[in-house]
Amino acid sequence: MGQRCGDTVRITTPKIKIAFSGIVRDIFRFRSFIIGSIRRDIQSQYQGSLLGGTWVILQPLAMIAIYTLVFSNVMRSRLPGIDAAYGYSIYLCAGVLTWGYFSEGLTRLQGVFIANSNLLKKAAFPRICLPLIAIGTASFNFFIIFTLFLLFLLFSGNWPGWTLLAFLAPLIVQIILTTGVGILAATLNVFFRDIGQLVNVGLLFWFWLTPIVYPMSVLPDWTQGWLWLNPFSILMHHYQQILLMGQLPDALAWQRLALLAAFAILLLAWGWKVYRVRAPEMADEL
Repeated sequence: MGQRCGDTVRITTPKIKIAFSGIVRDIFRFRSFIIGSIRRDIQSQYQGSLLGGTWVILQPLAMIAIYTLVFSNVMRSRLPGIDAAYGYSIYLCAGVLTWGYFSEGLTRLQGVFIANSNLLKKAAFPRICLPLIAIGTASFNFFIIFTLFLLFLLFSGNWPGWTLLAFLAPLIVQIILTTGVGILAATLNVFFRDIGQLVNVGLLFWFWLTPIVYPMSVLPDWTQGWLWLNPFSILMHHYQQILLMGQLPDALAWQRLALLAAFAILLLAWGWKVYRVRAPEMADEL
């Protein structure tokens, strides 16, 4: 917006731009704190266990092996139109792994302010660091398990090729969506402690309303129409097309993803606004 003073027009900087630059500056200043906290969170997951950090690899490796053995070799599960021996296992992993990333990220985020209540009361630091630590820890765990899954695709002869680069687009949208929902839930959870339980129950229903263990094509047409309103149906379609089929989604799928990206950004902005409004009251509630 501009303000006229005589013959001179002065351009004022939008508040949103100032706020965003301030957030980026705070993140950069406290980057060591964020990275160190992520490292401590990861180490604490397996603290006291005999194998320690080895479980970071063993757990996802066991899960991928079980999916492959049970569904491909024992149950002989097949997808309509897919003849590949490991087709259903890849389909299942593409959904379960990315859903697990969302579920872990949201679970960590919704309790992030309550879990760090003492830190919030005693230390002076940008509170945006806490959601970033939660997302960072979940991202590290996802990176480990997804890398193992990619190795499975490579050695089983199912490597998707350069199409894999397109995987980043829905993944970025998912991260924005997770952060928006998580910050909103984390803020409300400080004032209404039932939010945490509602998130857990909601995740259970959301999982089964998403085509992860079943293909959407087996459902009636009218049901498929409603399922496209589920943000994760859009994301799963991209993941499954890229990882299972080795193909880029069609133009309609990309249009849906673009709309979802806009929705995720708006949700993130709304969640951040709710947090900013209620932040001064948090210390009294924690």
